[in-house]
Amino acid sequence: MARSPLPSVPSRLPDVEVADAARRGTPLAVVIPQRSAEGEPSPYAGLIADLRATGKAGEVQTVPGDPSAGPRWLVGAGDGEGRHYRGAGAAFIRAANAFAAAAADTGARPPRSVQVELPGDAGAEACAEFVLGALLGGYRYDAGSGEPKPEVRSLRLLPGGGAEEVERAADAVRRARELAAASAFARDLANTPSNVKNPAWLAGVAERVAGEVPGLAVTVRDEEWLAARGFGGVLAVGGGSASPPRLIELSYRPRGASGHLLLVGKGVTFDTGGISIKPAEGMHLMRTDMSGGGAVIAAMRAIATLAPRVRVTALVPAAENHVSGSAYRPGDIVRHYGGRTTEVANTDAEGRMILADALAYGVRRFSPDAVVDVATLTGAMKVALGLRTGGLFATDDALAERIAAAGERAGERWWRMPLLDAHADDVRGEIADVRQAPPGPGGITAALFLREFAGGLPWAHLDIAGPARSEKNYDEVVPGGTGFAARTLVELAVSFSA
Repeated sequence: MARSPLPSVPSRLPDVEVADAARRGTPLAVVIPQRSAEGEPSPYAGLIADLRATGKAGEVQTVPGDPSAGPRWLVGAGDGEGRHYRGAGAAFIRAANAFAAAAADTGARPPRSVQVELPGDAGAEACAEFVLGALLGGYRYDAGSGEPKPEVRSLRLLPGGGAEEVERAADAVRRARELAAASAFARDLANTPSNVKNPAWLAGVAERVAGEVPGLAVTVRDEEWLAARGFGGVLAVGGGSASPPRLIELSYRPRGASGHLLLVGKGVTFDTGGISIKPAEGMHLMRTDMSGGGAVIAAMRAIATLAPRVRVTALVPAAENHVSGSAYRPGDIVRHYGGRTTEVANTDAEGRMILADALAYGVRRFSPDAVVDVATLTGAMKVALGLRTGGLFATDDALAERIAAAGERAGERWWRMPLLDAHADDVRGEIADVRQAPPGPGGITAALFLREFAGGLPWAHLDIAGPARSEKNYDEVVPGGTGFAARTLVELAVSFSA
C-alpha cells in the first residue's frame, strides 16, 4: 500500500495497558527515584550501584547483558514530582525508540512493546504523568518519503501494589491518554504544512473528528455567511487569500450541564503579515499561527470524550493572511460583528481582528458564563515570558485562578499578566471605536483590545506565542508545534463540571 504523502491526522498514539505482572520476553524498564524510600531495599540496589545510576529525572541508563535476566533500562524519576515522572516517561520512550531503530538497522527484530515497572509507592497520578510523558515524548511529525523508523507501539505499565492500586492507576492512565491525545492532535494541526492546511481543510478535519465523538457537533460557516452577518475582521484578514475564511463552531451540550464555557481560538492557517509583510527569515514557522485554534479543536474532542457535565461551545475563526490586490491595508476601517469599528495600523496584527469578531458573536449568540480565548498573538509575550510559559490575562480573579490551577494539573505553565487601565485609552480610536495596534506594551495592549469585545463577561485571554512552538526536546515537548494550552482547556472544562 502506498504511503500517504502526509502523516494521518489525528496521530495514532501507542497503546497503553496497566497490569499487575510483567510479561516474559518483553523488554523491561525499571523506574527509580532519586532518593530511596524508607523500608524494604530495592531489589535492583546492586544494579543501581554498579551503573552509578542517580535516579535524576530523565536519566536513562542502559543495562548491559542478557535482557531476559533483568531490566534493559533504569529510568530516573527525580524527587517523584509529577513533572519529573512526565520527563521520565518522555526520556524513556525516546531511548526505547532509539533502541528499536538501532535494532532494525542491524537486521534484528525491533521491539514493538515495552513494559515499565514503577516504584510500588508511586501512586496513580505518577503513573498517569509517566504515561503522558511517554505518549507525547515519542511524538513525531514526519512527511519524508522513506519508510518510517520503527518505534514502540504499546506500553505495559506495572504500578505495583494490589488490585485496587492497579485499577486506580488504570483509571488515571485512561484519562492521561485523552489529555495526551489532545496535545498530539493540536500538534498535528499546527505541524501540517499550509499548502495543505487552509481554512477549508481545518474546518474539514474538525467536522470529521467531531463526527467520531458522541456528543460533539460542528457547524462550518463559509464566507457568504460571514459577509451576510458582518464579520468584517475575519473577511478583512482572509480577503487577500485565494482560500476564503471559515468560522468553525463546535458544541458539546450534555444533559444536566452546570454552566456554559465559551472557547475561542485563533485559526490563522498561514500568516505572511499581509501588506505589513514579515521578514522571510522565520516566516515558514507561520504554519503554526493557528495553534490557538488547533488547541481549541483538540480540547473539544477530549472534552466530549471525557464527558464532564458542563456545556462548552468553541469558535475558531480561520483565515489565511496573504498579500494580494484584495488584501486589507494599514489605514482601513473595519466593522466587526455587532457594529464596532477598528482602525487598522498593522496588517500583521491580524489575530486580534478575527478574534474580535468571534468574541462578539459568541458573547451575543450564546450568553456564556465565562469566555476564554487562545492565540499565538504577540511577539511581546515571547520577550516577556520566554518560550515555555503562556501569558494569562483576565478580567475575573476567580477565572484566572481556575485557569492557572488547570494548567498546574495539566503540566502547562501560565503567568498572569496585568490588564493595565493606564493603557486602556491607548486602544481608543481617533476616527473609529478602537485602534488595532496602539503604542505601548504589545501583549497588554492586544489584550485590552480584545477586552473591548468580551461583553463585560468573565473573560480570559491566553497568549501562547512563546510555548506554542519549540526548536528542541524538553520534558514531553518535541520540536515543532507543541499543542500547548489544549490540556489546560480540557482541565478547565472539567473543573467547571465539578
